[in-house]
Amino acid sequence: MASAFHVENFGCRAARADGEAVNERLRSAGLVEGQPDAAGVVIVNTCSVTAEADRSARAFIRRVHRVNPEAQILVTGCYAQRAPEELAILPGVAAVVGNSHKALAPAIAMDLVRGTGLGSGVETLAGLVPIRSLLSGNGAPIWVDDHFAHSFLEEAQLIPGSQTRPNLKIQEGCSNRCTFCVIPQTRGSSRSLAAAAVLRQVAGFVAAGGKELVLSGINLGRWGRDLAPEAGHPSPSLPKLLRRIFRETELPLLRLSSIEPMDWDADLVSVMREFGGTRLARHAHLPLQSGCDAVLRRMHRRYRPWHYAEKAAALIEAAGPELTLGADVMVGFPGESDREFEETCAFIRALPFGYLHLFPFSPRPGTRGWSLHAESSVPAKVVEERMADLRALSIEKSETHRRLFVGREVDAITLHTPPAIQTLGRTTALTENFLPAEIEARTPANELVRLRVTGLMADHTLIAVSCS
Repeated sequence: MASAFHVENFGCRAARADGEAVNERLRSAGLVEGQPDAAGVVIVNTCSVTAEADRSARAFIRRVHRVNPEAQILVTGCYAQRAPEELAILPGVAAVVGNSHKALAPAIAMDLVRGTGLGSGVETLAGLVPIRSLLSGNGAPIWVDDHFAHSFLEEAQLIPGSQTRPNLKIQEGCSNRCTFCVIPQTRGSSRSLAAAAVLRQVAGFVAAGGKELVLSGINLGRWGRDLAPEAGHPSPSLPKLLRRIFRETELPLLRLSSIEPMDWDADLVSVMREFGGTRLARHAHLPLQSGCDAVLRRMHRRYRPWHYAEKAAALIEAAGPELTLGADVMVGFPGESDREFEETCAFIRALPFGYLHLFPFSPRPGTRGWSLHAESSVPAKVVEERMADLRALSIEKSETHRRLFVGREVDAITLHTPPAIQTLGRTTALTENFLPAEIEARTPANELVRLRVTGLMADHTLIAVSCS
């Protein structure tokens, strides 16, 4: 299957949106999707937010080369941007395309498929050839620089397909400088997709039968701040864009991915008040990282615990207790003491979180966190113990939140149900406020349904029946 390709995604929603865009562009060019053990070209869309993410990408590349030695592997994403030489020398790697040149990845992949020589299609597209190859002559060609002029990979028209709830990435990069984060190095400063392009995508998605769309970005709340006003419109901002989507399209349900606490200003909260529970999902993911003021200061985060609590309270007041509040929490940041960790636990206990994404601190080369780790690292055993404590707290918070809905009616969208669940006569779904559910009936994917929750499964998935 020389013309078959496979895209393997690692990392966040925004990264997956990039991978989905590459996938759609290759499919629209006539290529066929295949499994990595049979595809002629395998695109590995990497993450580099932790050392474990790097290891996972390298392990996947080695596994593909072992089971499919004829495959040409194109590596892109954050790891490709941060350390391209590490990847270029791995067996089977035919090209390394950093985030700075990700918009060229589909054309480079097509060159690999056609066997026309790397760079031929890219030269036609952008007048570019590979930035460099390793001096040894043994490494793959590399497209990486620090200008990010070809980084914004605008998606091919999104349609409801293998993803009933696809991500539309409308913002790229981050201008914050948190001490632990490598993203400004791997994705550059904040950049926004033009409002007209966003509205075209949303309208096309609705026309194709789409019901729920997720807006994503690396720093989504900053959308529009780098754009000039369009004729007849005020200065761009995320709240204004949302109102235009609701006014100018018929999208049934819009969901926002992660937004930094400080970006939930009064205008954005008012959008949640106006549309939450109807056309805007009552779901807010606010990265927390730590509930301790001193740790947040060392992280160079731009809010304090009391700011965070105020934003959470404003959102719950706007959307009601049905809002599902989620957060990222980092464990073991350099110098984190037992007292500071307990402050985080106490803060989490006090807020009505519906879920937590937990991860240990991972020192990233080139960040201030790298040197802080060398000066005052937290022992691995202590990090493991703290992770276990927070996992238990997360499970408790999740169960408490989901039990609120037993006996109540909720709106949901049906998903592509795994075969094992289909055999039980059930359908998987996701509620409007981001709770996983199983419906005791078989229903096609991509249907908006009204459900009555009858109980919780062992993993706290909602059990529901259709109200129709």
